[in-house]
Formats: sequence, structure tokens, C-alpha cells
Amino acid sequence: MLKKLLEEKVFKDPVHHSIYVQDLTIWKLINTPEFQRLRRIRQLGTSYLTFHGAEHSRFSHSLGVYEITRKIISQFERNGYSDWPQEEKLVSLCASLLHDVGHGPFSHSLEQIFDTDHEQWTCEIILGDTGVNRVLREVDPQFPARVAAVIRKKYEKPIVVSLVSSQLDADRMDYLLRDAYFTGVNYGTFDLDRILRVLRPYQGKIVVKDSGMHAVEDYLMSRYQMYWQIYFHPVTRSSEIILRQIFRRASELYRTGYEFAFMLPPIRALLAGNIALEQYIKLDEAMVQTTFGQWSEERDELLSDLCRRFLNRQLYKYVPLNPEDQSWLEEVRQEWQQIGLNPEYHLEVDTPMDSPYDVYKPGTLPDAKEKPPILLLDEQEQLTEISVKSDIIQSIAGLHRGKYYIYYPEDKVLPHVHKLRSETRKKLSI
Repeated sequence: MLKKLLEEKVFKDPVHHSIYVQDLTIWKLINTPEFQRLRRIRQLGTSYLTFHGAEHSRFSHSLGVYEITRKIISQFERNGYSDWPQEEKLVSLCASLLHDVGHGPFSHSLEQIFDTDHEQWTCEIILGDTGVNRVLREVDPQFPARVAAVIRKKYEKPIVVSLVSSQLDADRMDYLLRDAYFTGVNYGTFDLDRILRVLRPYQGKIVVKDSGMHAVEDYLMSRYQMYWQIYFHPVTRSSEIILRQIFRRASELYRTGYEFAFMLPPIRALLAGNIALEQYIKLDEAMVQTTFGQWSEERDELLSDLCRRFLNRQLYKYVPLNPEDQSWLEEVRQEWQQIGLNPEYHLEVDTPMDSPYDVYKPGTLPDAKEKPPILLLDEQEQLTEISVKSDIIQSIAGLHRGKYYIYYPEDKVLPHVHKLRSETRKKLSI
């Protein structure tokens, strides 16, 4: 039996207009320190340096994912669909709300640097000695394990996992709309209401009514556009490169016994590679940026320069690169050393294809490593994988594309430009 609030709580939201909380457990989870921490972590990492409006938080996104999940379940219950297990409502809502609670500052960039996994941290927060765990245990001592199983995609009922993690899930639907709104673009917009109306629980899966195919096509095209216009924007990639370099340099210095003038315990534990849950949940972007501000005055010239660049948006210049031009790149690295630059830090080749991404994977449902494909349900109750019927989706399914760029600090190169070969100057557009 779900415990209800005496009066529902309403969050005003620019994407969903209103987010409704009716369950006591959800309200208590929102007010835990671990969930409130998400207010201090941006949803789009360093993208605010490219799109000035992208200051929205993981907190608002998590509320949005909860709200979409709540709407989906409400639609199932209103229509009396027998294939929806009503007893799974609370675990679905809790998993939706908490799916990102383990994200660290600057999210995916931090994961790449320190080889961490936000889903693992999410499960540790759910199962560890935390406010989140205590709230979940009030439902049932085994309830935290059930929520963690959904996050790990190992829950006994795949239909619950699909709400949070599939190729048409509440997570993706919210972040596309939310990120489009706060970056000021139209690429990510699609008809959410239409998609919610055509979702159906069927034989333990969430499927799409056949007549809703075109709304899903629009959603997948929005996803395609958002990745190449927003998430993989070369200016954002430049800021991510500098962020990674800061932590790479700090880690190198830490390993050599360098005495930092400023070091907070959670950052020290992060660099040491032995950060515990208690320290991890203290990490937020305010702490990281405060650290960068202090490190901008460090004795190590490379670290201080990188921190100043990140804080003051003095990013590396980027120019397109032919990925087959490896011999030229090696010569440029040698030129960098000759003019006093560090080719390990002042020259970086980057392509978005080093980030895992697919517009859509047809896949096969039994493959546990892949998110389930989108299935259409026709009037004869036959299921068809969507790319079989959609020429649009068939054309973008499994599509990979990526443009190589070379990044470098133009301000450090220009004083020595006369020492560079003409071919180098031409290719670097200087």
C-alpha cells in the first residue's frame, strides 16, 4: 500500500509545466542530502561554456524523468492494461527519480578521467549508509535492493527496467526536451504527449501502438540532431579536453609527491583512486571549481594555466583533421617540442566517435548487453521491430559518423608561428 501525502506537492517546471508528487516516499527521497546534491551538478557538464543557458541541473532532470514515468504509469492504469504490474509502481518511480543520483561533478568527463561509473555509484548510494537508503528501507528492508536491481538492469521484470533504460525511455525523453530548452535550440523537440499516448504494456515489454510510429521517428531524429549539434559540439569538446587535462596533470603531480598549496579531502581521495562513498557524495561542481580557482595559482605552470583556461573560457582552437594524416601529426608534435610546448597537453586529436553512441540499434531483445529495440504493436497484436516498417529509422539505425579535430592553444603558438613549417601553418589555419 503506497503511503500518500496529505496534499500533493507540485514543482513548477519549464519543460513539463508541473511535476506532481503524491507519494510520501518520493517526497522524502527528494529531500535527502544525496538527492539535493544534484542541484549542484549540471546536467550538461561543460556545455554551459558553449550554450550559456545550459545551467540546468541533474536535480531538475531527475524530477523530469520521474514525472514522465509517472505519466506513463498513470496512462497504463487509467486504461486498465492488464499487462502492467500495478504492484511495481513505487519501485518504478523511485528508480526513475534516483537513476542519476550517483553522477559526479561534470558527469561523464569525470568518469572518463577516473574510470568510474555513475550507475555503480548510484547503487552504492541506494544500498549504502545514506539518507536515500533509510527512506527506501521504510518501505521494506529489501526495497533498496529492488531499486538497485532496476538501475543495474537486472530486475526480475524487464518492463520496469524499460521505463528507465531502453531506446524509448523516460530518461532520454526528458533530457532531449530539457537540453533543447536550456540550450535554446529546436533540435530536441518532439511530441511527448503523443508518444505517451501510444505506449502500451504488452507481454512483459513496453511497446508502441503501430499508429504512433511517426511520433517515434520524430523522437529519434531529434536525438540524432541533438548529439551532433549539441552534445558533440567542438567547442564543448574543447572544454572537456581541458577539464580532462587538468585532472590528468593533477593526478601526475599527486603520484610524484607534489605538494599542492590547496587540496580538499574529497579531491585528494579522488586523485588517490580510493575515494569512499562518504567522500564521493561531498563532491560537487562548486567544490571542483573552487579547487580550480586555487590551482590557477599553483607553482606548476601547466596545471595553473589549464585551470585559468577552463575558468576563463580560454579554450583551445580547433581545426578539422584528416585522420589518415598521422605522419604530419608526428612532425607537428616534434615542432611543438622545438617551440617549448608540451605535445601531451598542447596538442590533442579528438573525434566524437570515442564516445559510445548510436542513433538507434535494432538489436535483438534477448541481448542483455543492449537496450531493447522499439517494437510496434499492430491491430492483429503482432510485434514488429520499428526499423522494419520505417524507412527513416532504417536509414539512421546503427549510423556512425564523426569528424576529427585537432585542438591546440593558439595563443601559445602564435608567438612562434614563424618557426613552423608552412604546411603546419596552413593546416592549423594560422
